[in-house]
Amino acid sequence: MSFSPKEILKFVEENDVKFIRLTFCDMFGNLKNVAIMPNELPRAFEYGIPFDASCIAEGCSDLLLVPDISTLSVLPWRPKSGRVVRFFCSLKNTDGSDYVGDMRTELTNYINQLRLDGYSCEMGTKCEFYLFELDERGEPTKIPHDKGGYLDVAPLDKCENARREICLSLEEMGMSPKSSCHKHGPAQNEIEFRESEPITAADNMVHYKTVVKSIAAQNGLFASFMPKPLPDEHGSALSISISLKKGGDNIFGNDINAMPHEGKCFISGVLSKIREITAFLNCTTNSYKRLGIGYAPKYVNWSAENCSQLIRVPKPVGITPRIEIRSADACCNPYITFKLILAAGIGGIQKNDSSLFESAMHSDTADSVFQPLPSSLEEAAAAAKASDFVKQTLSPEIRSNIFAQLDRQIHDYSEANDKEKFEEESYFKFV
Repeated sequence: MSFSPKEILKFVEENDVKFIRLTFCDMFGNLKNVAIMPNELPRAFEYGIPFDASCIAEGCSDLLLVPDISTLSVLPWRPKSGRVVRFFCSLKNTDGSDYVGDMRTELTNYINQLRLDGYSCEMGTKCEFYLFELDERGEPTKIPHDKGGYLDVAPLDKCENARREICLSLEEMGMSPKSSCHKHGPAQNEIEFRESEPITAADNMVHYKTVVKSIAAQNGLFASFMPKPLPDEHGSALSISISLKKGGDNIFGNDINAMPHEGKCFISGVLSKIREITAFLNCTTNSYKRLGIGYAPKYVNWSAENCSQLIRVPKPVGITPRIEIRSADACCNPYITFKLILAAGIGGIQKNDSSLFESAMHSDTADSVFQPLPSSLEEAAAAAKASDFVKQTLSPEIRSNIFAQLDRQIHDYSEANDKEKFEEESYFKFV
C-alpha cells in the first residue's frame, strides 16, 4: 500500500491508535520492536527513532529505526480501543546513512538491481509448526494438542480452530494466506502464503511467527517452530517458492520437459551453492536432526515429484511456473536466505551452466550418487566460511555477526552434557 506520512498520521488519529510498533529483525530473523506513542511518529518519519542495537549484534552501537510507510498494519488481536499498529523499519546509522548490517535493506538493494537487469521475482512460503499443551502453571509442555495426521479433519484435527483464527488474523493484516492444513506430525500445522515480491514475502514470514504464537496463546496453547521438537516425529520445514521472469517471460516455462535454458541454469546455480549457504538456511544444531528424516531432503538433487528432494519443480496447473526450495526451516533469517538463494540462481544464469540440472535429477537411481547436504551445523558453518560466493553476496558485518553466533552455538552444544536439554532450552520456546 502507498501512503504519505500525512495520511498515516490522519489514520492514527481517526482510528484511536495508541501504540506504534517499530519492528526489525536480529541476525537469525527473530522479530524485535520498539513501541512509540503517536506523538513520536512525525519524528520517526523525519529522523528515525534511536535505539540500543546490541540486540542485533555484540558491540553494535546506537542505530535509528526508520519506518517503511508501505508496511503499516493493524494488529487485529489487540484491543479495538487503543489500537496497536506496526511498521517494518530500515536500520540507519545516526548520521542517516544505511547501516551495512541491515539484512532487509541488503535484500531490497539486490531486488532493485535484479529489476535493472530485467528480472521480476515473486516468492512464497509454506511454513510448519507444532501446537503443544500448557501445564497447570501456563508453561509449555511437549504434549501435542492432538494425535492427528496428514490432512486429517476434526475430531482428529483439534488444531483447526486455532489455525482458522491465525489465517483470519493474517488476512486482516494483509498478509495473504493461501491455504492451511494439518501436517504429518501430531498437532503439526502448515500455512501457505501467496507469492509476492521478495521483501513483502520476507516481512510476512518474520511477522507470521509472531501471529501464530500470539493466537496460539489466546487459545491456551504454545506454538513452536523448532525444526525437530519431537525426536520420533516429522520435523518442521520452511518451503520457499520462486517464480522468476526475464522480460516478462517466466524462466521456468510451463513444461518441465521443455524448460527454458535460463531456468535450468538457475536451478543448477542453486544446487551448486546450496552446501555453502546451508548454515544460513538451517542455522541451529537442531536443524540437522530434521534433514534426511521423513520428507526432509538429504541430498543435493531435484525432482518434479512431491517427495523428499531438495528442489521440487511442480507442474504449473493453474499456477505460475515456479520452483520450491525445501531444505530451509523457520529458524533462518528470510532476508538473508532469500538473497542467497536468488544470487545463487542468478549466478548459474550468468555462468550459462545447466550441468547440475541434468546430473542431479532424482530418479530410481540410489540417492547415494548425489552429494549430501551438510550433516551438522559445524560442517555447514565451515562450508559457509570457506565460500567465496558467501563473501561476495553478504556484507562483512552480516557475515561476522552470524558466524560469531553460529560458533557460539557449536561450542555450547559440544560442551553440553545433555544435548537434548541444551536444544530444548535454546530453541523450543524461542523459535
